[in-house]
This record gives sequence, C-alpha cells and structure tokens, in this order.
Amino acid sequence: MFETFVFLPKFTFMQSNNQIHVSSEVGTLRRLLIHSPDSGVGKVIPSKAQDWLFEDIVHLDTMRRDEYDYYVKILLYFLDPDKIKGKLAQINADHSRQFFKPDSPQYFNSDKVIDIQKLLAEVLENEQVRTKLVASICAVERCSFRTQEQLKNHHSVELSKVLISGSLPNKQMLFAPLPNFIFTRDIGIVINDHILLNKPAKSARTRESLLAQYIFFYHPIFEKYRQNILEIPDNEHHFLLSDGEQQSDYVRSTLEGGDVMMVAPRHLLIGCSERTTLYAIQQTMKLLFERSVVDTVTVVKIPKKRDYMHIDTVFTQVKKNMWVLLRSIARQGDEAKKRDLLHFFAPKENPDQLEIRQFNKGWEHKPTEIENLEDLLTDISKNDLGCTEPVQFVYSGNDEFPFGAREQWTDSCNLLAIKNGVVIGYDRNDKTLEAFQNMGFRAVKAADLLEEFESGQSDPATITDTFIMLPSAELSRARGGSHCMSLPLWRDNF
Repeated sequence: MFETFVFLPKFTFMQSNNQIHVSSEVGTLRRLLIHSPDSGVGKVIPSKAQDWLFEDIVHLDTMRRDEYDYYVKILLYFLDPDKIKGKLAQINADHSRQFFKPDSPQYFNSDKVIDIQKLLAEVLENEQVRTKLVASICAVERCSFRTQEQLKNHHSVELSKVLISGSLPNKQMLFAPLPNFIFTRDIGIVINDHILLNKPAKSARTRESLLAQYIFFYHPIFEKYRQNILEIPDNEHHFLLSDGEQQSDYVRSTLEGGDVMMVAPRHLLIGCSERTTLYAIQQTMKLLFERSVVDTVTVVKIPKKRDYMHIDTVFTQVKKNMWVLLRSIARQGDEAKKRDLLHFFAPKENPDQLEIRQFNKGWEHKPTEIENLEDLLTDISKNDLGCTEPVQFVYSGNDEFPFGAREQWTDSCNLLAIKNGVVIGYDRNDKTLEAFQNMGFRAVKAADLLEEFESGQSDPATITDTFIMLPSAELSRARGGSHCMSLPLWRDNF
C-alpha cells in the first residue's frame, strides 16, 4: 500500500470541493480529468506510430490550437464558466496559448476541468514522492543511474513535462512520448465513490499507468478516497508461466477505461475487447461485488478488431432514453438465430460474434444471457434509469452503407455527454450528424456555440438536445473521441 505524505506548503491546488462520484454516463458533469496534447504528440514518427498506438502522425499545433482548445473552452463554459466568460476574445487573440498551459501564470487553473499534468506537478512537489516516482520511471524506461539523479534535480513543473513528453527542456528525447495520455478515460474510472485504476494492454502505456497510480494515491484531492482505490491483481503465478501462456486471456490481466461504463447507480458495463481480458474482468467483478460497489456487472464481448478497440468506440449514451451505436453489431444476437447450412457446420465459437452476459452479486450462479446490444441498452434506460418514454437509437453513418463503418472509425459513436441530451462529438461525421438532426437535435459548431454563450444568446444551463461539433481533422487521426478524452470525477445523480 502507498504511504501517506504531508505536502509542502507550496502546494497550490484549490480544494473547494473534492467530491468524487459517478453513477451514470449522462448525469450533469461537474468535474473531470483531461490532458491537452503535449509536445510528445508532435514527436511521433511514422516508423513508431503504430508501436505507440497512433495510426498516423498528426500536426500538433493544429490539433491543439484549432481543435482541442475548443474542447477545453466548451468544458469550461459548462463546468466552470467564471474561468472563461467575458474573456473569449482575449484568449483567442493570444497565439502563445498561455491560458491552456498548466505551467503558465495565465493558466485557467480550474478545479473542475483539471489537466492531469498539473496534478502530476503538484504531486512531485513532495521530495519523497519525487524520488520514488523518478526511480520507478527510470526502472521502467531502463535509464542510467546518472539520468535518474539528474531528473530529480528538475523543478516539479518541468519534471512533470519530461515524464509525460519524454523530452528534456533542451528537446533531447530521453524516452518515448505518451501520445495516448490525451485519452484520460483509459487510466482509470470512477464507479460510484470508488476509483478503478486500469491496466493497459500495450507496453506503450505502462508509464501512463504508473503516473496515474502516483497521482491517485498521493494527490490531496483523492485523499478521502484512498481506501476506495481499486487495483486489478495479476494472476498470482503469472511469473511462472511461459511468455505464450502469459498472453492468454485466461491469465492476462489488462483492462482499459474505454471498456468500462458506469451506466446506472448499481450497474456497470465492462467490455471484453482486444484491450480488456476475461481474467481482468473476473478480478474486477470480484473486487466490486466484495465491496458492494455495484449489484450488476454486464460483460459485453465485442470482436477483437483494431477498428473497435473498446466498447465506447461502438456505442455511448446520449441521454437517458437515447444511445448512439454501430448498427452492424446492434442486433447480432438476432442474426445468430437464423439457421442455415453455414450456421449448423460453423465453429461453435465465433471470435467476431458479439456476446453479452449479465452477472449479479453472488455471481457464481449462472449469468443471464442477453441476445443483442439494443435489448441491453433498452433495459438499462427503462429499468435502471426509469425512463417512461420510448428508447431511441442513433446509428453511426445514419445506418447507410458504407458510412456506418467509415464514421465509426472516426469516432461517431464515441461521444461525451456533458449533461442529459447535450454531447460533444467530431464535426467530420456528416451522416451521423444527419441522424441526430432527424431525432430533433441541433448540431452546432463549437466556435459558434462559444460565441452564443459569450454574447448571452445561449446559456449552458438551459440548452437541450444539442450535438456540439468539435473540429477534428487531426484529433480523429489519433483514434479516440471526446468520450476517450475525458475521465469524469463527478456527475450529478438523476
């Protein structure tokens, strides 16, 4: 267990309300963790892009200034408007982007929209924590002892940038960047008043996981919840297994936040995907049921394909009675009922077949089999969330071939609900936007909505049924949407 340290007086984080609680995907969002694209993203080279889990290299300045900064401004206007209201023209005119840089005196410094880099810098203010974390990172990255000693001498703010970007202040690359750190969802997830620390499947994200451990265990905003931090254990004899055996889903313990959805106060969804294994799901269920954190865990097994990756790439919730999803897997259970010659003689286990099993506390009993995704999501809306109105589905690409698959690839199903019926998504998925408009949603560009807020024409507190279109030419190439780029810490209950 991690020790508790007293922080130095120079610790500056605002501690007005450190509440942490998430019991749905669409309750009004009050606090979240993000990470703006850092300089390491701009150092991804073609030969290493896929090793570092990027499909392509991106243009960093465009990704930040013309795309991600709009994400931050929208979040601030909804969650912490005092930080931005009346300042938009001044912020936009500053080409150095001081407002968005955690190490700048002009940083927005919100305790509701929190950049994980700032938390890391504040954790590193403690000398004992700094020594331990630097030693851990250097062991993982196989640095020399002299490098380890030199790193400890950096100021905490500068050191946080080095540990994330992988580069020293003189721009020398010390170790690999962490371009996926912008997808904060994958490092952890809040389940009611507990925090589940995730275990990344790829070695490129090992350093992210280590940084997250130190932030969650040592930063004061999580102090009240330290006993509620859950870590997924490895197979106790994994080190005795051969390399081949260690790769088996039955002993490998990996789980990422994109495969975990807190859909209702007592109901959690976990995806079994190319990044999340059966063994990790089993261990997570044991932890949650033993502590009575939830009563029901539904496991959604999706095809292990790069274009799916996590369950939040194929469906997310828009409002209590509405979901966006990929039509091709929506009713696979119904399709499997059809019996013809191929079905009778096909292998009994189809790795590309979606499967859903629902487990209740006391899960040694036989789980409930749910035949298709739409039935599961309908049941959640009606029985877990108490919806009386009809449950609706918005399909990726407006269910038109080939746009469903094309737009799912650019995160049409990966949306962040800021509140019930107000979501952020990418502007490039035209057919999906058309489907939302057919459902009565307004589709509005992020820049236009910000101007409406600034002029008083619209109010974040009163808008409903709105799809906020985020510029996405570069962000979408990183293979993650607004749901991936958020780690909600606090949502209102319904």
